[in-house]
Amino acid sequence: MRLPLLTITAIATLQAVAPASAQTYDPRFPVCMHVYTLGGRGGGGDYYDCSFTSLPQCQATASGRSATCDLNPYYAFDEPPPPPRRRHKKVY
Repeated sequence: MRLPLLTITAIATLQAVAPASAQTYDPRFPVCMHVYTLGGRGGGGDYYDCSFTSLPQCQATASGRSATCDLNPYYAFDEPPPPPRRRHKKVY
């Protein structure tokens, strides 16, 4: 009796787990457009389109849509390179 109950519980647990979502932001582009959708039947929902190189470019694309433009939090905005490591001379 325990085995069928455990099997049913395991199957129900696996069915209830939501699938993992893919990475939302593309780190290669500095600006993302957040598009809001209703989702209707079969899923859907809002999504991010991170393919813009500037805010004006994104805003022109988002014009007339239910969307906003945001800075990509995973883009490295002109970070200075790390300082070179100092090398110590060996004294013989």
